This record gives sequence, C-alpha cells and structure tokens, in this order.
Amino acid sequence: MDILMDSLKVIGRIVTILPFMLVIGLYMGKRSVGELPVFDFLVILVLGAVVGADIADPNIEHIHTAVAMVTLALLHQFIIFMKLKSRKVGKLLTFEPTVVIYNGEFLYENMKKVHYAIDNIVQMLREKSVFTVKDVEIAIVEANGQLSVKLKSEKEWATKSDMGVQVSKGEYDIPVILDGEIQYELLEKMNKDEDWIRQQLVNSQVQVTDVKQVFYGALTPSGTFIFSLKDRSSENIPPIDH
Repeated sequence: MDILMDSLKVIGRIVTILPFMLVIGLYMGKRSVGELPVFDFLVILVLGAVVGADIADPNIEHIHTAVAMVTLALLHQFIIFMKLKSRKVGKLLTFEPTVVIYNGEFLYENMKKVHYAIDNIVQMLREKSVFTVKDVEIAIVEANGQLSVKLKSEKEWATKSDMGVQVSKGEYDIPVILDGEIQYELLEKMNKDEDWIRQQLVNSQVQVTDVKQVFYGALTPSGTFIFSLKDRSSENIPPIDH
C-alpha cells in the first residue's frame, strides 16, 4: 500500500512540476542550452537537481521544491539585471571573449587561459569548414565556448554585391495547407482564397481535386505555389544507405 501511495505521489509531482518548470523556463528567457553562459548553465544544473530530487524522493516536501525553483528564477533575473547595470559584475560572472588565433598563428598564452588544446581549436575550425589555420585572420573563443572565425579577406566567399550581381528578395515558404487542412488566416494574409488554392491544385500536373490529399502546401512571397501529396510514390527516390 505504501509503495502504491508513493508511486501516486511521484506521478502527481511529475504532472504538477513539469508545467511549473515550463513557466519558470519561459520567465528566465529563451536561450539554447549550447549558448548558455556559465552562470546560466549552473542555474539550469541546480534547477534540474532540485526537480530530480523532488520527483525521486516522495519524502521531500513539494512546496519546498516550488520555493527553491522560484528563488532560482528570481536570483537568475536579479543577476541578469546586475550584469546589465554594471559592467564589472558582468565581467565577473561571464567569461570574456578570448582571441586564440591571429593572422594565421595560434596564441599559446591565450589558449592556456581558456584551457583549450590545439586539437580542440582545430576541430572547431573544421566544423566551420576551415581546414588550415593560415587562412584565419582572427578566431575568438566566445563566452559560451563557441568559436567565432573571421577568414582573411582573400579567403572569404565572394558575395553577390562583390560580384556586381543584382540581388533579389529571398524566397521562403508560407504554409497554407498542413496535412490536408487549409490555413485560412495565412491564406488571407497572402491575399488569396480557398478557390484560388483549389484552382492551383486542379491545374497542376497531377490535377489534385481534393485538398485532403495534400500533405503540405505553401506560397512564396513571389506568388509561387508548391505542394506535396500524402501518397507520394517513393519509387524514384535514390537509395541512401549506410
């Protein structure tokens, strides 16, 4: 009986704590875990430990966990406020960017400060499609541990403006059909209606008469309509195997 009661208590805590964690997370702000500064990362670790202990141990008072979570969130926001108000506090609680490569040469002393070995930097360069250090004008280890790289001018990709090519507006999808359902609000914003969509489907090469057959349909800013059907044949798709 005690086991059953403890199990129900754990389930109840999971059901109540997850929405509360979502609220706390939204309050703390939108950042991906890979981009968290060290203080933010520590807050996340402590928050996870508090919640994990609460769920795993029914003897812990649930209200104490809620108080701890709220306190962590408020402390986090207070530290963010102090960092914005005082540059000294910001430098104390955040790693400063560190230059590790300059004019094609590694800066040994700076690399020692951030505890990065050469193979760490070389791997991070390869991940940015840079395969020789002599092409790098400057590389910086940021506060979140990521590497920012500026190539030498002669090694950078030429842009359209460099080549004198006329630049047109980029194209992107605005979904107007999702899983057979017309997205009327988006369609209206594009100054189109349902009759127009159905006419496009009928006039296509496959002559679609039922919008329910469409898995995905989208309009681009230039007015191009594209779509994919639910029963798309896979016969002509090239085999990609390991």
